[in-house]
Amino acid sequence: MTKDNNKTSVEQLWKNFLKENPQNKFKKEPVSFYFCDNEKDANECAELVVEGIKQATATSLWWFQKNKESLPKEGDQYIITDWNGHAKAIIETTKVTPTPYHEITAEFARIEGEGDKSLAYWKKVHMAYYTREMEPYGEKFTEDMIIICEHFKTIYPRNRQFIKSTLTQC
Repeated sequence: MTKDNNKTSVEQLWKNFLKENPQNKFKKEPVSFYFCDNEKDANECAELVVEGIKQATATSLWWFQKNKESLPKEGDQYIITDWNGHAKAIIETTKVTPTPYHEITAEFARIEGEGDKSLAYWKKVHMAYYTREMEPYGEKFTEDMIIICEHFKTIYPRNRQFIKSTLTQC
């Protein structure tokens, strides 16, 4: 699929969402992005969001500062894509908690929904991720660095049939 077709999938998902949710407070298409820094993890995380398993993310404050990006806030909406930019879901931020890395809890790791959902897994993969993102700038990961723990809910999955069939099987 070309980049234009990928952009079209984002635009179409947003248009479908607004058609079904005309009362939504935002009308302008939100930022779209994928999680992680590699295709396998980005695609897995997108599917976890669609399935309603992944309901949090953890971006370093360092990243927001380095990229001159505003911190997320409650009520923000985003379109989640896979690695190739295909729209998968719309999320809405429900809570933002700046937290030192060493104070991340097992509960947060579970809500983030990745791997085996344990704190040990979370710490291992996130330390590696933060190290990789800082390395090109000659900066180092520390256990005291602030992580922006963003909780969200999936408000519009692209694959609504999957969600409906999953819910009826419970």
